[in-house]
Amino acid sequence: MPTLHTQRLTLVPLADEHLDLEHELDSDPEVMRYLTARAATRAETERAHRRRIATAPGFGFWMGFAGTDFAGWWILRPPQGPDQPYGEGEAELGYRLLRRQWRKGYAREGSLELIRYGFEELGLDRIYAQTMAVNTPSRATMISAGLTFKRAFTSAADYDDPVEGSEQGEVEYEITRERWLACPPGGSTTAPAPPPAT
Repeated sequence: MPTLHTQRLTLVPLADEHLDLEHELDSDPEVMRYLTARAATRAETERAHRRRIATAPGFGFWMGFAGTDFAGWWILRPPQGPDQPYGEGEAELGYRLLRRQWRKGYAREGSLELIRYGFEELGLDRIYAQTMAVNTPSRATMISAGLTFKRAFTSAADYDDPVEGSEQGEVEYEITRERWLACPPGGSTTAPAPPPAT
């Protein structure tokens, strides 16, 4: 995994030295609102860290820094799990930012660089992102990075403690290599977001 750069961010491959920063993210219940709706324990972050480190070559997690200030992490990884059936040449895009870094455009900026990396350097055909239907901030980021609505679905995952709003389902947005090549990098789509799944 290479170190990636944007105008304001340096995206560094995840390493063991970043564990404290990961826990800073995971321990904020507002950051985790649409994931677990609670702060993660240190032990949970350590288990998640081991999973994040063990990613296919070329894929993985990048820790984002604006200068020396930690902003959050971004992910590009092959499909996994029942809601992401494996497809050759496909990858999932994701991001998680510290609350103090919200509304600065960093989520979009880092996402655009991973999309470029995925198409130009990994030769992917499709990149997608998923979130809860009620997570309007994340959906807005997906649209601003050039992804368009693909589908609404009900998650196959079995949660012990469902997150508020999970009854409205999940959504998936995507961008294909063909459309990325046809549009200027960083261009936005004018397609409106669909209503939440019911």
